[in-house]
Amino acid sequence: MELYTKSWMDEHGKEMEDWHRIVYAQFGAMLEDGEKPYPCIPGKQGFHQDHLRFGFVEDPTKSMASVQLATLLKEYGEVARDTGKYASLVVFFDSRTLVGDVDQYQSYFWSLLNKVHELDEEPWPADIPTDPHNPKWEFCFNGEPYFAFCATPAHQIRKSRQFPCFLIAFQPRWVFDEINAETTFGQKLKKAIRQRLVSYDGIPAHPALKWYGQQDNYEWEQYFLSDDESSLSKCPFHAMKNKWKSIRS
Repeated sequence: MELYTKSWMDEHGKEMEDWHRIVYAQFGAMLEDGEKPYPCIPGKQGFHQDHLRFGFVEDPTKSMASVQLATLLKEYGEVARDTGKYASLVVFFDSRTLVGDVDQYQSYFWSLLNKVHELDEEPWPADIPTDPHNPKWEFCFNGEPYFAFCATPAHQIRKSRQFPCFLIAFQPRWVFDEINAETTFGQKLKKAIRQRLVSYDGIPAHPALKWYGQQDNYEWEQYFLSDDESSLSKCPFHAMKNKWKSIRS
């Protein structure tokens, strides 16, 4: 498994597999669309400044997909702080033969995160709660907390969560050190992103989109947004709970 930079893929595109080259080009076109600006301003900045890293994983329903994703996340965690302040890992999955609605893709997403967690060899960070229904919870791997963002081909209404292939982006929690409710920059950025989001989707922002740590906020609800305003009643990330059960028994 390899991590790629924008600069490398821009220069060596002809050496890439066809589906790799196609989905990367689609991603670039989405972020560089001047007529319909993509809402995530830090993501656009990260792309233009070559702060992002990219990876490619097979069909998410295949057994090796979680192993490949865990390998990428581990490699990424070791270099992320050297990539720039707008760091993110963008992972494209080979979903050319996948079919399903938004709910089915949501199952793929949570199944992957649970399986990746089972492959984690490092302890859960002491400062991050293990209960997803705690406002301070965040998905962690190899000792690093990440905000996860999922986009799918099945999303039709919420365009900001629509992409031609199954996609998951992981943003290290430290990226948000200056982008939060406590900073003027964070407040201004959130307002700008929210305005762009409503314009991009053509519908109100999902009610789950709130600040990390806010008492009525749950990060897991933001990872995978439905096409409507609904959210699951319970977080599907159950591996941590099961692990603690096995330790205590």
